Amino acid sequence: MAAAAGGGGVPSQDGGSAAALNGEMAAEGPRSLFALSAAAVSRSMGALERDVWALPGHLLRGLLPLLTVFRLERAEGAARRAGLSTQPIWRKLWDDVMKTRPPNSENITCWRKKFLETFFSNVLHGVLDVSSDWRLNDHHFSPLLHSSPHVSQLTLCNMLQGAVELTAEHNQKVLENLAGSLRILKFQHLLSSDQSIRRSLVLLLHRLIHHGSVSQVSMYSWPVPDTVLLVLILSMSAGFWRSGNALVYHSSPCGLCREEDKAQGQESGQEQAEKGRYNEREWSNGENQKGSPRALEEAGAEAKGYRADARLNSVLCGPRSPSLRNQAREEAGSKVPCDHTSIQGGSSRCVSDQLSCHPVLRKTRRRLKSAVGRKRRCLRRSKGPYADPEDLYDFVFTVAREDNSGLVDKNSTTEGENAENWTSSSPGSPCTGHAGCKKRGGSAGMFSLKAAHRFRSVSTLELFSIPLTGETCRTLSNLLSSWVSLENLVLSYNGLGANIFCILSGLRALSHHSDCHLRVVRVSDVFSHMPCMELVCCILSAFPQLHTLSVSFDLKNQLEGNRPEGNPSCSEVEIPESCLEQLEIRFPREPLHTMFLLPVLKASKSLQQLSLDSATLPCSQELGLLLEALREITFSFCRLFESSTTEFLSEIINTVKRNSSLKSLKLPGNRLGNHRLVALADIFSEDSSSSLCQLDVSSNCIKPDGLLEFTKKLEGHIQQRGGRIQFTHLRLFQNWLDQDAETAQEALRRLKAVCSVVNDSWDSSQAFADYISVM
Repeated sequence: MAAAAGGGGVPSQDGGSAAALNGEMAAEGPRSLFALSAAAVSRSMGALERDVWALPGHLLRGLLPLLTVFRLERAEGAARRAGLSTQPIWRKLWDDVMKTRPPNSENITCWRKKFLETFFSNVLHGVLDVSSDWRLNDHHFSPLLHSSPHVSQLTLCNMLQGAVELTAEHNQKVLENLAGSLRILKFQHLLSSDQSIRRSLVLLLHRLIHHGSVSQVSMYSWPVPDTVLLVLILSMSAGFWRSGNALVYHSSPCGLCREEDKAQGQESGQEQAEKGRYNEREWSNGENQKGSPRALEEAGAEAKGYRADARLNSVLCGPRSPSLRNQAREEAGSKVPCDHTSIQGGSSRCVSDQLSCHPVLRKTRRRLKSAVGRKRRCLRRSKGPYADPEDLYDFVFTVAREDNSGLVDKNSTTEGENAENWTSSSPGSPCTGHAGCKKRGGSAGMFSLKAAHRFRSVSTLELFSIPLTGETCRTLSNLLSSWVSLENLVLSYNGLGANIFCILSGLRALSHHSDCHLRVVRVSDVFSHMPCMELVCCILSAFPQLHTLSVSFDLKNQLEGNRPEGNPSCSEVEIPESCLEQLEIRFPREPLHTMFLLPVLKASKSLQQLSLDSATLPCSQELGLLLEALREITFSFCRLFESSTTEFLSEIINTVKRNSSLKSLKLPGNRLGNHRLVALADIFSEDSSSSLCQLDVSSNCIKPDGLLEFTKKLEGHIQQRGGRIQFTHLRLFQNWLDQDAETAQEALRRLKAVCSVVNDSWDSSQAFADYISVM
């Protein structure tokens, strides 16, 4: 190190970084010999790196802050072996380079990942200049390449410039890294895009979702969505797209798709070889029984089966002779269309090759024989208006298209039109144009699944503030109907209205798949199309496997009573036994309708948490029923005690005292006031069976003297019970504790000796002034 400090012939690896570092050191004043040596070594890391990693910990500690990002990243292993943490260095890098305080910074466990992930996004979108700091300016350092392995969440926005950059040929390795590291892909403030940009997006989604690790797709704030782009993202997130050979990446088809096809082809070849060996053994074993009638009969049936298979394959793949091809097309009939596929050169492709990744297509001979009698679909070259094999618009609008080309089976369409009710749709069928979906009088088009290849799909889909038209809802419904990998669905402020029935139709179809994974559904919007409890009943009747259901609305729709024809009240729907564990409902200031809630509770044997926000509860008896069998219940801003009687409060307290399973009671915004808070202390009396651990009385007009009286009464009950009490948490946000600071401090001090107290320094006078100003 001393030799390096004396300029022992070691060339500088980066003149710009060295000059910047020298300038920084000069500004700090005289340095120690060790600091000068460390600086010299940091400038010569290209030649000294291996020796530096072997330095003792106390020397390495002084050197690490002087390294560029490239060298610091490579030093992680050596620092760990020396028992050193680089987290403070990465945190300082964040402060110096990003110059912002990240949200929830106290929860960040790895500043190295946080810095490199944000650095990647900023460089990708052109908002960070790497020459702005000497630690980023290392000619060995490729910003996107070296930071991409640390990116687990990425947001693309506006004109999708990031997608174009990531699919450029020089970033091929970057895209490979993201395919292994990225878990969450977000789209925000998207704008309409041209064909070339959509093509780049297709390549990106295909690599990151179909052949990658992305498990969540979220879209935010798209006031006027481009339907083509929206459906493209939805369909590829669900795992649907054409054959990978149609996804040309730098003048060649997707290599990963080719490898999969090759592997499946080898597997199919092995199966055929084993089948041939098995047949040979059968024939050799039966040689001595050639003349028996049973043997002749079996042999004839086997040969007939092989001939049937051959005929089916020739029809599916398309005969080579033009006359035979025309004959096959005539056999297909006009009611069932030909599926389209496009590959390089525009040549046709056998459906067994195109969809070889589907295990379900490896049918038994019996199923193949039965399929011969059905009307056949042929694969042919695209003609007419859909001739371009790379036309994304063509593919996207086979989704939910209202046309007469036969994309929907005519029989199922007729049945759907006659039923006109999502509740009576056949099991496993997605939206087929019920009254809640139809906008233009025609039958809703179905997603052309047979024309698409099925790839890996995501498990979480979130749509925030994106208006969904009837056509888009039908698209989503058809995708949901077979999206078995989906675990979480969030639809927030999408203006669904009556189209919610279309979404429910897709969920109902999905529920009939034994391998479906959907467990969480969250729906929120400005206007409610129907009473909240009715919607809850609808969703649970459509998909009883849910574990978490959240329904939230801001305002009541003035036209709520005018239901679409064919969609009667969901109160008529019987709710099957459900797996629901958590139910959250935010009402637009409407009655609770416990006549609908109680059947839900009865059907939900596993329900543990119930949260009701802004509900109007009719009476204490019905409230008591809700409190009897749950582990956690929340009543937020329901005005429970606004004009309640003493008897009402007593019944509620007695119900909680009897319930030994209730662990959490949250009552924010229910106008408790002082005397009702003091009464709640009786929940912990000596004769109580309550196991309540958490109590939330935020925003309840509680004053310091009331809190102190509650504390004294609680202390008395604890003393009577010999100190045995399970109460551990009390929340006191936004109460009037600032009106008497001394009394409030005494109450809080005594409470904290009993349980954990969470409160704030809320200024009640300012809040009241703000309220008056907006009246």
